[in-house]
Amino acid sequence: MSGVRAAVIGTGMIAGVHVRAARAAGAAVIGVLGRNRSRSEDAAHQFGVTRAYADLDEVLADRPDVVHICTPNDQHHAQALAVIRHGINVICEKPLAVNAEQAAELAEAARDAGVVATVPFVYRYHPIVREIRARIDDGLLGRVLGIHGSYLQDWMHDENAASWRVDAATGGPSRAFADIGSHWCDLVEFVTGEHFTSVTAHTDVVYETRPAAGGPSFSSGATAAPHVPVTTEDTAIATFRTASGRLANTVVSQVASGRKNRLWFEIDGSLRSAVFDQEQPESAWFGSPTGGEIIVRDPSNGSADQRRLGVVPAGHPQGYPDAFAAFVADTYTAITTGETPVGLPTFDDGARSALIVAAVVASARSSSASTAIPERMPA
Repeated sequence: MSGVRAAVIGTGMIAGVHVRAARAAGAAVIGVLGRNRSRSEDAAHQFGVTRAYADLDEVLADRPDVVHICTPNDQHHAQALAVIRHGINVICEKPLAVNAEQAAELAEAARDAGVVATVPFVYRYHPIVREIRARIDDGLLGRVLGIHGSYLQDWMHDENAASWRVDAATGGPSRAFADIGSHWCDLVEFVTGEHFTSVTAHTDVVYETRPAAGGPSFSSGATAAPHVPVTTEDTAIATFRTASGRLANTVVSQVASGRKNRLWFEIDGSLRSAVFDQEQPESAWFGSPTGGEIIVRDPSNGSADQRRLGVVPAGHPQGYPDAFAAFVADTYTAITTGETPVGLPTFDDGARSALIVAAVVASARSSSASTAIPERMPA
């Protein structure tokens, strides 16, 4: 058991994921905070948590070891900053904030306070992702020649589907790219070590209006609420240039019918290529000029990170909940030992992601062929 005392802010789908991951990592979930006392009590009952907080002050007064922030995007900055300023460790959902300036402020505040502050870029925690990364690090793919892929969902396919994420005031100026394109970019940069330095992007709003009232994320049910104009994108296509001069391209969509959560990438190297599909996370495809082979997760073989994260024997499937629990466990390890496990995504990574999203938005809105991605916010 980790011995960590965790509090959760938020009551939706992702809050439930955090609660389950916290318990899997050995934490005691001591309380939950919703938008009001009644919602807190409902969530406490649903999650099997003893305490229902009335407000953020009660959470902070309880002095948990870590606070999990699982609220709409526009609430992340104020909530995370309050937690950090009380010297409490924090896990905050992505995007870290609705703009790059706020995200940079949070990363700096976490460093100054000396707290552990992490962001759930959990796809890093599929064991087979670590296997691909290790093979790239070992030079088995050769020099990276190109990167391409996509992240496709369909939960906004219905023109009557709605969510708080659609409203730019709540979710931020980018929807599809900030929500899922951020995962693709983080994962590809993490796996390859190639950092994006510029981007040319195009976005599309496929339905000019959607219902004002939103339902839970990843629910495509229709609603009879009045329609309002939509300004956040349903699809995005982005072409990046990396620091080494190579090209990377991705297609991001939340209106790809039949695609539930297909994060897919291909790394083409001078010796071999590698392919990962998040919906088939137990294997990776490696190609060469003479053919291809499929490598399956096997904790008795492969890279050290693959073996570390393989919690069940080969042939017994692992998936997203296991990746999330591994991320939370690594966060708790950093909290309890002061040592940062390899690949733990921190607020610095969240701030980096915010810069990429901002560049995508700027490129899509302008007539510029390319928008630079700075390493950090200007002082």
